[in-house]
Amino acid sequence: MNVNDIELFLNETFPPENALSYDNVGLIAGDREDIVTAILVSLDLTDKAIEAARKAGASLIVTHHPIIFGGIKTLTKDDAVGRTLISLISSGLSVIACHTNLDLTDEFGNLALAEKLGATDAKPIEGAVCGVVYELNTNARITLRSYCSEVCKALGSSGVITINNPDNYVNRVFIQGGAFDEDSIPAIIKAGVDTVISGEIKHHICVALEQQGINTIIAGHSATEQAYLPKIKQLLAERFPGITITVNYNNEVSSIL
Repeated sequence: MNVNDIELFLNETFPPENALSYDNVGLIAGDREDIVTAILVSLDLTDKAIEAARKAGASLIVTHHPIIFGGIKTLTKDDAVGRTLISLISSGLSVIACHTNLDLTDEFGNLALAEKLGATDAKPIEGAVCGVVYELNTNARITLRSYCSEVCKALGSSGVITINNPDNYVNRVFIQGGAFDEDSIPAIIKAGVDTVISGEIKHHICVALEQQGINTIIAGHSATEQAYLPKIKQLLAERFPGITITVNYNNEVSSIL
């Protein structure tokens, strides 16, 4: 298999045309003809991810976030992006990004995140741009204070933020990895959601949701999207059983599944 074979498969699973207009997905840098015997899956392309790929013997890195969003006029060591890309290419590595085209494929994004929090009935709701809803699987009433602790532990977050009364109760949750899309608010209200979890939520949005009786939990962009990585690994491992797949969590190589 070569880099092009991997990209074609990922494009079938996460169609590039589904990506948002500002995004940049697919093969970002590298050689389509390079043979791939090992892949590193990482949230971001960083110097540590490149080092991890080298140690894993990988010739391809598959990331969630693209290192290039817009056009670049120069590729030099004068800036961090240039240095990382030069290091990538000089190491003989390629990088493919699956970003908002993956975000909008719930099985590998928000459903995976909800499962991380123990949800068994998570589903998309009509009118929401991105995200899923689930009910807490318990007969006991759970306070926001308690659920914040559960979220923090389940996602391995360094901490969570809420502006709401910690004694509020949590029952019906809307969750979206990464950054919350405020265009989903009407659908969330209609669905009877009482708590929204996301990696990033602007303060004025938290206040607006509180006015509607909805709690917010900000759990960290990276922490909410790390849950996607094992799903991507499993996808690639099932399609390319002869290729070694390694997951890079928080820039630390970890082999799972």
